[in-house]
Amino acid sequence: MLQHPLEVHQAKGSARLLHLSLAHCRLVVGEAFAVPVWPEDGKHTLLLYPDSLQDPAPDLRVPPPLPPEWPQAPSRLRLVVLDGTWRKSRKMLYQSPPLQQLPRLALRNLPPSHYRIRKAHGPDQLSTLEATCYALCQLEGGAARFQPLLNAFDGFVEYLEQAGGQRNAQTDKSCPRSRDTGFI
Repeated sequence: MLQHPLEVHQAKGSARLLHLSLAHCRLVVGEAFAVPVWPEDGKHTLLLYPDSLQDPAPDLRVPPPLPPEWPQAPSRLRLVVLDGTWRKSRKMLYQSPPLQQLPRLALRNLPPSHYRIRKAHGPDQLSTLEATCYALCQLEGGAARFQPLLNAFDGFVEYLEQAGGQRNAQTDKSCPRSRDTGFI
């Protein structure tokens, strides 16, 4: 997982939960990767990212197609996941030629996101944790293995929603004029 530096201390980010939950997950923080940060170990590396961009930059390379035989052997695959807002992840892709050279795994026919604590610009935009779980389900077959993690994530989102509501209520009580003046 390649995490944008501004996401590292993001309390509502899902990458940390994902990283702690997957046995073979490696987390690298950075914005631009001039050289591959994954080992040369004979595994096929692919990027979890939409296969087409709505506004591609002229200097962005067209990714190679995903060889059809790769998904047939999931144990030989390495999935690279970008963690950041859509804007940040797109910038990471633009600034990282090694990422542009990877075949992409695009997700299709997904359920709606349960990640209600961050704004999504489209119905197909998921949290890093959700997207990774659905990608692994797609590659390895069967959603049952990742359902406990998705259930834990739902609890995480619910907790953050409640904590945010309590924090807003405390702010309103401690500063009753904050709503009247626009200042906190």
